[in-house]
Amino acid sequence: MNYIKEFLNKKDVFNTINYEHEILFVKAIKSLMAHHKRNCQEYKKFIDKIFLIKKIKKINNFPFLPVQIFKLHELKSIKDKEIFKKLSSSGTTSQLKSNIFLDKKNSENQIKVLNKILSQKFSKIRCPMLIIDRDPSKTNRSEFSASIAAIYGFSLIATKKFYLLKDNFEINFDVLNEFIKTYSQSKFYIFGFTSSIYQHLYQKLNKSNYNFSNGVLIHGGGWKKLDNLKISNKIFKELLNKTFKIKDISNYYGLVEQTGSIFFECPYGYFVSTIFSDVIIRGKNFEPLEPGKKGLIQLLSVLPSSYPGHSIITEDIGSVVKLNFKCKCGLNGKHFLVHGRAKEAELRGCSDAK
Repeated sequence: MNYIKEFLNKKDVFNTINYEHEILFVKAIKSLMAHHKRNCQEYKKFIDKIFLIKKIKKINNFPFLPVQIFKLHELKSIKDKEIFKKLSSSGTTSQLKSNIFLDKKNSENQIKVLNKILSQKFSKIRCPMLIIDRDPSKTNRSEFSASIAAIYGFSLIATKKFYLLKDNFEINFDVLNEFIKTYSQSKFYIFGFTSSIYQHLYQKLNKSNYNFSNGVLIHGGGWKKLDNLKISNKIFKELLNKTFKIKDISNYYGLVEQTGSIFFECPYGYFVSTIFSDVIIRGKNFEPLEPGKKGLIQLLSVLPSSYPGHSIITEDIGSVVKLNFKCKCGLNGKHFLVHGRAKEAELRGCSDAK
């Protein structure tokens, strides 16, 4: 069942547009489907009603679970005694949260895959990191939120970690000034959720004279709050560049339901798939759409082995660029755009589809 080693042994994590990769990827997802069918009764009921695994030949043929199902049910393909970590999605206390159950093997594979993606994206260069969040070390190490999981994951490329916020969410100026004094003259990383960077870095320090020109900013998630403020990705980058002189900004797309399988934005504004994951765009009747057309984003990943999250359909609207598209970034993965969250009417249309 485990194809992870074969993918990890590949040199280029972005080399996905080739027949050999598609064959291996289809085998891996079919293997995961069979595994979850054997070990998760809820998933078995779903699959048995609509699909014969052996008849699936192409990536577009894979069925999917709606991402919301992880908020309503505890889906896992492991025994309770095998649970090593529980991940929960971010959200307010009034919102339902996804709960993702990992055994030790799945957790270790997430770290290996994320480390390989980060190593290629950032040329294996490890640097000090300023994290726009609180220090999560006092939390329960067996239960992680999406933000804490991201902090631990992305800090793999950090030589040393500095947390900008105190427990009360105020700026820790002692930490900030020490970091700037010691590390600002050479390359360093800044990491955080997009909304946290806007709220705590930009809004609280935009009248200061801090210069982060040597910083590489890595951010993702948390766009809903900025959408409400009419802050687009373009405006977000312009504000940080103008205020703090940050030029190197890397946005990523990913969900806690598929932690480890992330998509980085290339310098020209497209997210790019890796060998560990794929993207399909589906219409209102869940039909696969041609490149250029907008629809719901389906995400596939070879990582989820302890829970059936290998193929999910999100509430996000996206579009895939032409498959023969040659981006100036030079990466050979599938290029796609995320246009935002689907409106309720669009989601109803999909749920009503026969």
